[in-house]
Amino acid sequence: MSFFTEQPVTSADKTFFLLRKDIVEGAILSGSKLSETELSTKYAVSRAVIREAINRLESCHIVERKANVGARVVSLTPEGMIGLYQVREALEGMAARLAAKNMSDAEIADLNNLLTAHYQDVKNDESYYQEAGDVDFHYRIILGSKNNHLISMLIDGIYHLVRMYRVQLGMAGPRVTTAFNEHKHIVQAISNRDEELAEMLMRRHILYSRNNIEQKLVNKVYTRSEKREKP
Repeated sequence: MSFFTEQPVTSADKTFFLLRKDIVEGAILSGSKLSETELSTKYAVSRAVIREAINRLESCHIVERKANVGARVVSLTPEGMIGLYQVREALEGMAARLAAKNMSDAEIADLNNLLTAHYQDVKNDESYYQEAGDVDFHYRIILGSKNNHLISMLIDGIYHLVRMYRVQLGMAGPRVTTAFNEHKHIVQAISNRDEELAEMLMRRHILYSRNNIEQKLVNKVYTRSEKREKP
């Protein structure tokens, strides 16, 4: 089980991380076709390295292959997001419950310190961007569950697809402050070793995030269709 590491070991790893970051953050648009030739020029590596990176990105569920089309970045859609977030709500709710039981006092103190650091970002800006890995609130709680099967399903499975929706659609605007406050309440429940409350608050937090992102996606689709209809 990899539980993904952010430390590149080879040049192929470095290319994979860069390409994944560009897709997650929207520098490479969702739904866009991935050309091995163009990407090998952009990242200054061979087509074989790009091909390997694309294959790895498929297993992260952020790239898909279609017959007669080739590799494409997945499209962000209301339907896809709802299905994904239903799974996320159940699994991360369980992770929060287990974290309240299994995290050490030192790990919980680190989680509180992480939120203190995040508060500076929220206070000074209307965005709540979290890098992947240890500086991501959700990632810390997933690892804190100490359940390897659950960690693998969330981190090796859907983590980066979830991040695509979070980063591109859910980390700015009025939702920022409420999301941060929800994080605080979840950490408080974990600190109090209240397993049931931690799960309930996490599930509710993800449901609220889902509703926020769904509204943004619907507005985006509506705006695009409005533009097409204009003479």
